[in-house]
Amino acid sequence: MPDRNPDLVVVGASFAGAACAIAAAQRGLHVCVLERKHDPGDKLHTTGIIVKEAAEHTLLNQLPSALVRRIEQVRLYAPSLKQVALAAPGYYFLTTDTPGVMRWLAQRMREHGVDLRLGQPFTGCERNTAGWLVDGVGHARYLVGADGARSRVARHCGLGQVRQFLYGVEYEFPGAVLEKPDALHCFISKRYAPGYIGWIAQNPTGIQAGLALRHDPARARVPDIDGFLLRVGMAGGLPRVLRPGTTRAGLIPCSGPVFDMARDRAILVGDAAGVVSPVTAGGIHSAWEHGWAVGRAVAAHLRDGGPSPEQVAIDSAPRFRFKRALRWAYDRMQFDWPFDLLLHSPPLRWAASQVYFHQRAG
Repeated sequence: MPDRNPDLVVVGASFAGAACAIAAAQRGLHVCVLERKHDPGDKLHTTGIIVKEAAEHTLLNQLPSALVRRIEQVRLYAPSLKQVALAAPGYYFLTTDTPGVMRWLAQRMREHGVDLRLGQPFTGCERNTAGWLVDGVGHARYLVGADGARSRVARHCGLGQVRQFLYGVEYEFPGAVLEKPDALHCFISKRYAPGYIGWIAQNPTGIQAGLALRHDPARARVPDIDGFLLRVGMAGGLPRVLRPGTTRAGLIPCSGPVFDMARDRAILVGDAAGVVSPVTAGGIHSAWEHGWAVGRAVAAHLRDGGPSPEQVAIDSAPRFRFKRALRWAYDRMQFDWPFDLLLHSPPLRWAASQVYFHQRAG
């Protein structure tokens, strides 16, 4: 165990937590990361799909080629299963061997001198004049919660909490190959995915197929992914007989950044801060950028007297104003017939480019 208390404790070793930890460690801080899982690639909640911006402009541009697969097209399916192919010049996504990516991030943290403690969950903390006394760690000058949509750090530190969610389920089919592997297949269906979509994609190790819907705690509903895949599987190019290997499931924030995400040397990043697209539920790029900004800000403040990291966290969080408006409309006015009728129309293609290809503001 290290001889001195850490400058920064980060709870959670996924994209936002890793970015924050590495950014702070690069600037000379002593950083400790707590991760409850013994294997960072186990029991994942993320689809692991990385957009071009993250693939080119973050540390993720160093991912080994064996862990990623480039996808340059989206095939959008109406509820009737009519489809349209969408693309933008030069734009692409990377599907990933997501467990492999999580393990690669863990190794990158260690290479940067981060004290990564796998199998050690965050159990509690206490505020003091110098920062936080974290159970099982000791005193830390700053505490960052990168521990997901139901953040324990947020609850213990009295910070804001995510209130609106999607609930998603994803199957992995190891070794399987799609008929059309060079597209991200996205399905609109009020029956199977009210408030969101279903998807099928080829990744480096097989096929991933998922479904998410609006989460209502009063009337909790588990996505019918088996029924969904029976309905869309042939259109999406799934082989007829498949047995899933692993299953991912969990809550996905969809309301935008939380109020009161940073205060008194405690800061939330990533899913814990609601830094996830309210429309696409994509969060890797925004989570990485936000975590990186917070890690750099903590280091600049402690080493050089820089601006308040709490204010940097608030100011650097994307607001998603346009996508929050789309989320409001989609939650209240989702019908199948407009998508069947307008699938090939210029207005729908324009809207899809805003959603899928980052040709948008906020």
